[in-house]
Amino acid sequence: MSSLSFDIINAIRQRQKRGLPEEVRKKVILHISDTIGISLAAHKGAPIALQSISGISVGVEGGAGRVIGSGHQLPPAYAAFSNTALAHALDFDDINDLARIHPTPIILASALAAADIEDSRTTDLVTAVGLGNELICRLGYAIEPRGTGVDSKWFLSQLFGYLGAAITAGLVLGLDDSKLVHALGLAYMQLAGGKEPGVGVGSKARSIYPAFASMGGVQAAFLAREGVSAPASSLDGKTGLFRNYFGKNLSEGQRKILLDTETWAFSDTSIKLFPSCRYSHPYIKSTLVLRNEVKHNQIENLVIGVNETASMLCHPMPERCHPKTLQDAKFSIPFMVAFTFVHGNVNLNNLTDKALMDSQVLELSKLVRIENTQPNTLGLPQGDIKIITAQGTKRHIERCLPIVTFDEVKNKFIDCCLFANIDDPEEVWKTISNSLDYDLLNKLPLIHH
Repeated sequence: MSSLSFDIINAIRQRQKRGLPEEVRKKVILHISDTIGISLAAHKGAPIALQSISGISVGVEGGAGRVIGSGHQLPPAYAAFSNTALAHALDFDDINDLARIHPTPIILASALAAADIEDSRTTDLVTAVGLGNELICRLGYAIEPRGTGVDSKWFLSQLFGYLGAAITAGLVLGLDDSKLVHALGLAYMQLAGGKEPGVGVGSKARSIYPAFASMGGVQAAFLAREGVSAPASSLDGKTGLFRNYFGKNLSEGQRKILLDTETWAFSDTSIKLFPSCRYSHPYIKSTLVLRNEVKHNQIENLVIGVNETASMLCHPMPERCHPKTLQDAKFSIPFMVAFTFVHGNVNLNNLTDKALMDSQVLELSKLVRIENTQPNTLGLPQGDIKIITAQGTKRHIERCLPIVTFDEVKNKFIDCCLFANIDDPEEVWKTISNSLDYDLLNKLPLIHH
């Protein structure tokens, strides 16, 4: 049996040779446009992204790498970190619910960083992002994450993102198959993504975890380009990725899922319509339905029905109901439900640091109880909410599907631009969606802080 690294490269080459199907190409363009809009908004709404860019830039100002919405020039790997931090920090970026992975912030940043080096760009932007996104979504599909057990230890976006970033940058740089295998091995040497910044409370680090993956993956591709080699057994050897991080190598069935080239896992990736943890979205939607029937000040008890994974976003209850950071608020199902009942919408303008001290939200969150009502299935839980008032009990259960319309994405983009005080966002949308190439960063407005 050949190494898994070579098999992955073979599968990618097959897809590359056939080209992206038209519907996948259109979806990739939509996701790139969405990611750019979020990144522009982050200059205003995500101080942690700007702090991280400042921290990563100490002593390294100048370089070929460009940063979205900024005049910053950094070495490519640092530019990749910066662009992923901007894209993820607002918790508004795309996500594949079944793979539990945010693909585009990592992959787009990696493609752009590699393309900023002279004489690269051997793969066009949309194809490079499409292939990279597909790889990390497939890696997630292969391990079938349920948010419990061994997969719950890792931010899969970060862990698998190193590999996707390395391959994406390598495709843009025109690396041959052998060097792409080395790039995977060099990415493996850096793998990280422990999930405590998400499970623990009180920090802001969760905002930037995928940025390390794009930085490391891009660096791996450049090392491979210069002739640094790594073992082909990095993924499936005796001490390879899957044994080390998941306890055992992929089964034959899991390898088939990973190496399938006929279907597109990326097709199931969602564009978020609320700037909060994806797990809160079914509950937000359910709350919006119930809010039409009951005013928040009529509620005597608010029961949230969860599965095992969603329960992690509800405990410890005191900290989840009164979060100390905006990052924790976005990662708290009780807080987001209470916030939605009070405000009737969740957007960049109202979900800010001020929300942490909103007395109506905090009072309502004290009425929350958690019940385990659902099995721990693949993908998202259902948004199961029951409200008890003096008039009786109402319950609503909402499913969240990965279907978002073109107009919803365009409106989100325009809202992000308006949030960032950008003039004529319609024109910016047209510029990006009609001519997506590696020079797109030069066509974007600069955000002045």
